[in-house]
Amino acid sequence: MKKQIFLLSIMLTVAFVIAGCGGNDQDNNAGNDNNTDEQTGSLFDEIKEKGVLTVGTEGTYPPFTFHNADNKLTGYDVEVIKEVAKRMNLEVEFMETQWDSMFAGLNSKRFDLIANQVGINEDRLANYEFSEPYTYSSAVLVVPKEENDITAFEHLEGRKAAQSLTSNYGAIAEQNGAEIVGVEGLAQSIELIKQGRAEATVNDKLAVLDYIKSQGDEEIKIAAESDDHSEMAFTFNKGNSDLVKAINEQLAAMKEDGTLTKISQEWFGEDVSTK
Repeated sequence: MKKQIFLLSIMLTVAFVIAGCGGNDQDNNAGNDNNTDEQTGSLFDEIKEKGVLTVGTEGTYPPFTFHNADNKLTGYDVEVIKEVAKRMNLEVEFMETQWDSMFAGLNSKRFDLIANQVGINEDRLANYEFSEPYTYSSAVLVVPKEENDITAFEHLEGRKAAQSLTSNYGAIAEQNGAEIVGVEGLAQSIELIKQGRAEATVNDKLAVLDYIKSQGDEEIKIAAESDDHSEMAFTFNKGNSDLVKAINEQLAAMKEDGTLTKISQEWFGEDVSTK
């Protein structure tokens, strides 16, 4: 009797284990099936079906992406991607995200692309796809309006340049022989130039153009521009070449019909969409 009970116990245990293993296999297969569906589906097809393009952006980075006095999200990048989406018959849903979390959000597919002045570089090219550039920038040399002796970067030799001490632009000024006067940012640099405490500053062209346009400042001018350009573009996860291609087609059309130039001039007073 004890032997029969013992054998019955073993049989029940085996049956329980087999049933449990079968359940795990079923869960795993369901997960694999879902993964297969996701892998075979096109993000661009999903976007067209929904009619919505989801865009990651900061919303705190004027003049590219920020909230105006009416708390409306606007900016150069915002207006460019809205025009692209409009031409694709898509609505835009913006997901505002801090810069430090921007690429993590793209990696986790919280949004379809980033529109936030992302510069193209080798490290990012290894991990992401990019549209054609819609913004170009470079280092520029800013001097007083009446200054005619400083017309090239090499003319900074022995001159006082107001620069942030840790910036790449400060390094450019220093490499050209400038005496560095430390400041905290562009606004302070320009103020020192007006006061005669500095003779020049090297900074980002887009930042300078935005400052001149927003402040209406006629006391300074751009005296020279570097030949090296930074290129900014919309950023996508790898494997979305059909979406990238579709957006590139619209960017090309916007360049061709002058729309991109118009948006650029509205925000910077100059066309920054070309080199």
